[in-house]
Amino acid sequence: MPQPKLLVATRNQGKLEELQVLLQPRGIEVMSLDAFDPIPDVEEDGETFVANALKKARTYCNLTGRPVLAEDSGLAVDALGGAPGVHSARWVPATDRDRVEALLARLKDVASEQRTARYVSVIALAAPDGREQTFQGTLEGRIATAPRGTGGFGYDPVFELSSGRTAAEVTREEKNAISHRGKALRRALAALEQFVNP
Repeated sequence: MPQPKLLVATRNQGKLEELQVLLQPRGIEVMSLDAFDPIPDVEEDGETFVANALKKARTYCNLTGRPVLAEDSGLAVDALGGAPGVHSARWVPATDRDRVEALLARLKDVASEQRTARYVSVIALAAPDGREQTFQGTLEGRIATAPRGTGGFGYDPVFELSSGRTAAEVTREEKNAISHRGKALRRALAALEQFVNP
């Protein structure tokens, strides 16, 4: 029996690797958007993570005729009114390091107890027959005063966990066990098996 295939609507290698680790043990083959090049990028212009995830899932499902898992995620910092939020990846149009530096600069006068933040992930599933579902996961933490660690990606070097380590200082296995994306995906797994077809 052929292995079920699922299109993951991302070109972000870090995000793809995290999802592959979680999906492969379930016997689901993961494909990225690069398998369908040329395929247009979807503008993430929604005001919520749910809106962006659903838009990507619907669009790529319609374009490819395949079941799609799309995810939108970001960092919400309380002292910044929830920013960067849905704009996390585009907040500063440069590298991850530049975005981390911009975040630290905006929080330089904010006391430690007020640097609370959370990662938010919304996973949307879309099937060619029109079925759709969304699942959310969060990870609470705070923003450190300087980057630490060499793992992860995005804001991980300054996202401090309850253990006192940053998300860039833990192993991939440790991160997957507690991460916002891992939580959302585990909630989606039962439904996911109904969305992929052998």
